[in-house]
Amino acid sequence: MNLKRIFGALLTALGIAGLIYTAVVFTNTAGSTKDVKQLIIYGVLGIVFFVSGISLVRTTKDES
Repeated sequence: MNLKRIFGALLTALGIAGLIYTAVVFTNTAGSTKDVKQLIIYGVLGIVFFVSGISLVRTTKDES
């Protein structure tokens, strides 16, 4: 197995988990500044991990 593909899959899973956590925080917000900061931080990190993981899996050649 290719180590880059495994790392890409791990990054993608972390990105999905971050985006799901952002959705959970969004549904339970009261509108305070702390909630907005959490939404921005976890949302941006989730998107970055997800996009980087998907691009790493897509660009890695499958050499057997």
